[in-house]
Amino acid sequence: MHYKYFVFLLLLISCFSIAPTAEASVCRNYGESEICILDLKRSAKNYWEYRAIVSIDRVKKPLEIYNCRSRSTVKKDGKVVPFGEKDPGQFICSFFKKK
Repeated sequence: MHYKYFVFLLLLISCFSIAPTAEASVCRNYGESEICILDLKRSAKNYWEYRAIVSIDRVKKPLEIYNCRSRSTVKKDGKVVPFGEKDPGQFICSFFKKK
């Protein structure tokens, strides 16, 4: 009879012991948009380049390479586009300005 309570207690503990994965992102109001950095990796070879996945107004964008030296973005198709006004690249590069 006691094993039923023991099994129930184990199931109850196991349900609460599994923690959901945390999804940390940095979000800021930038101009009239909310930009969130969902994933960010710095290039080991070119320290001024960042590979990032961002969302703009909660719309997820594909992985792009942001070049803080030339102030340009390399799109998924390989096209290089200079940063525009209130561009996510400016936001990303502003996080890592040299002091």
